[in-house]
Amino acid sequence: MKRKILFAINTMGRGGAEKAMIELIKQLDPSRYEIHLFALIARGEMFTKLPAHVRVLGPKSNPGSVLSLQGRMALAKTILKCMVKKGGVISGAPYLARNWKAQRQAGRVQPDKLFWKLISDRSPRFDTEYDLAIGYLEGGATYYVSEHVKARHKIAFVHTNMQLAGYIPSLDSHLYDCMEAVFSVSEEVGRIFAQMYPAHADKVALFHNVTDVAGIRESARKGAGFTDAFDGVRLLTIGRLQPYKAYDVAIPALAELLRRGVNARWYVLGEGPERQNLEKLIREQGLEDRFFLLGDVENPYPYILQCDLYVHATRFEGKSLAITEAQVLGKPIVASDCSGNTEQIVSGEDGLLIALSVENLADGVQRVLRDGALRRKFVQAVQAKDFSYPEDIARLCALADN
Repeated sequence: MKRKILFAINTMGRGGAEKAMIELIKQLDPSRYEIHLFALIARGEMFTKLPAHVRVLGPKSNPGSVLSLQGRMALAKTILKCMVKKGGVISGAPYLARNWKAQRQAGRVQPDKLFWKLISDRSPRFDTEYDLAIGYLEGGATYYVSEHVKARHKIAFVHTNMQLAGYIPSLDSHLYDCMEAVFSVSEEVGRIFAQMYPAHADKVALFHNVTDVAGIRESARKGAGFTDAFDGVRLLTIGRLQPYKAYDVAIPALAELLRRGVNARWYVLGEGPERQNLEKLIREQGLEDRFFLLGDVENPYPYILQCDLYVHATRFEGKSLAITEAQVLGKPIVASDCSGNTEQIVSGEDGLLIALSVENLADGVQRVLRDGALRRKFVQAVQAKDFSYPEDIARLCALADN
């Protein structure tokens, strides 16, 4: 008899966690495991990437972007429905009030973290008892698996620096009481989780993102990639247009590089709520023909393969799938010296880490571009990396089989 495994996730947008989850699912033998998936918001491009044997639960899924205007409207509509469904406003008011107060005291109110419990509580329930239920993302998915799923074993994944991302233990520590393991995608992510949630520190274990090396390299050879006729240096960054991605540092850093005589263009693959602010900054810096927000693309790998330098200057990370993909494709990398990035790059050996500032970023990019021997050293080092972690898959399967 097949073991039943449920993956719960917040949305199926084109993000690193969603990609990693799909690659993990592909590693699970469909002759041994019956895989179910439930997304609290049934929207996102990654629905189209699921293996055919995965059973998608809940309302009909929509493969549209969660970051588009239509996607934001769909999220708002879902929240409104949850507020009126079964007295959601009344029954959820105490939690919303506590959440709002706690976030204000922490100095930052984040609407997404206000409503995940409300959405979870008003989401469909299923009678199936699973052998293993996985809350694959912080927030709504963890709420749902913890409070509304029947399973012999439950685990949670943590993909981000919970402190910098604004999670508040007084509101959600109880969710991990029923979790047998908390899998963190990096040592730093796990260490910070253990500090914030000491009652669950002994449950934390490292679980590397699953990477389809052969698939990435094959996809890089397909598609056009860059279509402009630029003959200078191409810098590339992949990531959602969010404040923590520090594009507000990258844009003036490019202006500084141009002042120094570096003939470069900077391209960003990703979408998000900061687009208008970043477009304004690009105009203010006079970089309309130099810094390009290309939006989401279905196949980013030709762009990575064709760029001269991959740049990942973020304020914090859990573990960057984009950095891993650039390493798989043998690219030299400049990244900020922050949590997550420090576990993927040994500065001076397989990439360059810089303290995040406009000047430092420009200096780092210019240094790597000028030093051909250093670039070759970085390329040789990343090409020698091993991105397979079979022991992690075995550990997850053991929970389902037990």
